[in-house]
Amino acid sequence: MPSTPLTTLLESAPDQAYGLRIQQVVVLCGDGILRDGTECEHQFRKFLETAPGECLSAYASECLSESFTSSGSVLQDVINELGRRLDYKVENGLYQGRVNKIGYDGIWSNAHGALVIEVKTTDSYRINLDTIVGYRDRLIVDQRIPPESSVLIVVGRQDTGDLEAQVRGSKYAWSVRLISVEALSKLVSIRERTEDATTRKIHDLLVPFEYTKLDQIIDVVFDVSEDASVIQETRAPAGPDERGAESPTPISESREVPDTIEQTRQRIVSAISRKFRPIVNRSGVLYWSTDKQLRVAIGVSSHYENRSWPYWYAYHPQWDTFLSEADHGFYVLVL
Repeated sequence: MPSTPLTTLLESAPDQAYGLRIQQVVVLCGDGILRDGTECEHQFRKFLETAPGECLSAYASECLSESFTSSGSVLQDVINELGRRLDYKVENGLYQGRVNKIGYDGIWSNAHGALVIEVKTTDSYRINLDTIVGYRDRLIVDQRIPPESSVLIVVGRQDTGDLEAQVRGSKYAWSVRLISVEALSKLVSIRERTEDATTRKIHDLLVPFEYTKLDQIIDVVFDVSEDASVIQETRAPAGPDERGAESPTPISESREVPDTIEQTRQRIVSAISRKFRPIVNRSGVLYWSTDKQLRVAIGVSSHYENRSWPYWYAYHPQWDTFLSEADHGFYVLVL
């Protein structure tokens, strides 16, 4: 990416860059006008790729609470970036429709199918489901997505009763689902706090399925609570864990000022992003760069008084697999 005021700020003070209002970010990209196929579009999407998940949620809220030039296009890009954080392969749609072009806002794909994304800032007016489902059907005919793909409409408001009724009363009730921007952001937050096993279940929640039996939803809740007990590193075990695999060469950093575990981890993320290149949360304590070739697992331990081992760290086999698949993998231990 060519040097711009935004890239310079990202290199020198990334926290300040991510703290900007999203309208300010757009102005600092290219010519400041968000259009298809422009340098502004390219730089803006690159910026979103490295933004922390909580910032993406704030950017979406800004788009919904304030009307500004290209706010709809900005929201579309933010929603697609949330899809990437949920481990989908994402293809961004066009900002403006074109003749002979399929007018989807995004395509989110995984090994089991695809979601054709439609982003709506409000449900205050009826939408043309024939048109939206028509995008999906044309993509299937063009063999760009598999036949079992469905449509996901992402709506700015949580109160979507009228739109829900419209979908339920249509012939597309089993091929279209709705989700609010806030709920989608919550799914990303869950994904960041949990391990890989939860991802497939989250994906399953976003496609049409029969809700009479609640097991599928309960499985997600259970996995989140299980993963939380693994990720939370505030308590030491009753004795040393002798089952751990050999860990990579650690990078150690001591804390002089007590922080919460999450604050400490975020300081390490910022330091690594400045030293190498930006990394974002993959899941739990795992982070990676946008090209996935720099990967980091960050272990933070409390100090345990009157113990033969004052610090304790876990190193799980799945972390080893995650780190070994990159050109550069680090296990960071924080005292």
